[in-house]
Amino acid sequence: MFDQLRQIVARATAIDTARLDPQADLYDRGLTSHGTVQLMLQLEDAFGVEFPDELLKKETFTSLQSIAGALASMGVEASSPS
Repeated sequence: MFDQLRQIVARATAIDTARLDPQADLYDRGLTSHGTVQLMLQLEDAFGVEFPDELLKKETFTSLQSIAGALASMGVEASSPS
């Protein structure tokens, strides 16, 4: 799943994700509030989900790991197609 998330983050933001560690802080790497919205929209499109209000917070998008956890809490499987 992390390779898929790296691709989505790279498309939605200006962050170089080639060797991005799953726990790396995306905000420290340059993620902005506008980038977060773009990332959320790309994730919703890729996985066919809608982020519920309780997940619309900075912590959800802090790292690939936190994004994967949020997607798992919405029932997205690691092998779900993009």
